[in-house]
Amino acid sequence: MVPPRAYLPEGVPNYVTKEGFDALKEELKNLEAERVKAGDNYIMRNFIDATIKLLVGRINSAVEVDLSKAKKDTVSFGAWVRYNGRVVRIVGVDEADVNKGLVSFISPIAKSLIGKKAGDIIELKGSAKIEVEEVSFAPLTLTQIVQDKPVVTMATTERRRPKTLEQEPVQIVQDQPIAEDQDKGLPTPADEPRRFEPEENPIEFLPIVNERGNIVGRAMYVELHKGNKMLHPAVHLHVINGKGETTGLYWWHVAFGDTPEKTLKRKMAETLGLSGMNPKLKRQYIRNSKTEKELVYVFTMVSEEELPIPPEGKEYVELFAKD
Repeated sequence: MVPPRAYLPEGVPNYVTKEGFDALKEELKNLEAERVKAGDNYIMRNFIDATIKLLVGRINSAVEVDLSKAKKDTVSFGAWVRYNGRVVRIVGVDEADVNKGLVSFISPIAKSLIGKKAGDIIELKGSAKIEVEEVSFAPLTLTQIVQDKPVVTMATTERRRPKTLEQEPVQIVQDQPIAEDQDKGLPTPADEPRRFEPEENPIEFLPIVNERGNIVGRAMYVELHKGNKMLHPAVHLHVINGKGETTGLYWWHVAFGDTPEKTLKRKMAETLGLSGMNPKLKRQYIRNSKTEKELVYVFTMVSEEELPIPPEGKEYVELFAKD
């Protein structure tokens, strides 16, 4: 299954920024390199060829917009717009990543902003309003959304995998100085216990494998969790203390191009703060659920470290029921 490119309505020009056009060409270059690496793996080659075909169609239809001809005081394609304290840039559909402040020109928010000027107020359904505060065709600092909280990132167009859906964040939470919390005697981030949050990236590419664990293709996370039953690998980690008691249960999807062991050790360092450890492979099996099919590699490790607290609840614990 080859994931589709980002949605573009029929008959709508495929507008791109210069950065977006360069990113499409770079993606093609990388795919061609992957095809060479695939060697005699005809399944992988066929998958890459089909992906390239879709990509080439986008490159051939791309219409690079000359921003030097845009009206500098009016919102149009390629503009950076500050509204309601947030900064976004209007870009092409393949460039869009709403969590990084990059919105496609066909998105509802972009359609509302295009043609407006600083000072304009847009009435939305209900009592909501959008106030356009600034329009610029020089880079502004974009508002990046991380777990529904905004941080800023430099205004660059980074390469992303195609997105099929965009969702506008429903809430912007402004950063609060830690010093004020300390003065009030409230808990600071340092006082709070670390918590483990399973990673869910709908547009991340994950490997598709056979029952022996050999890679036969790849697909986006969102496609693998729609009940399509395409087998993909995951690692489960059971942390045990010196008394033989299980003190932590953690899991990650195996990254495309990684072995289970490589993904596990990298994620242990990144999310648990453990490095130089050598977990032992206990077993592997196929886990079926209503939404996915995983080839699970179960690892165990002895540690007395204070690790992030795993999620609670029956649904999370059931992931490890057959380990």
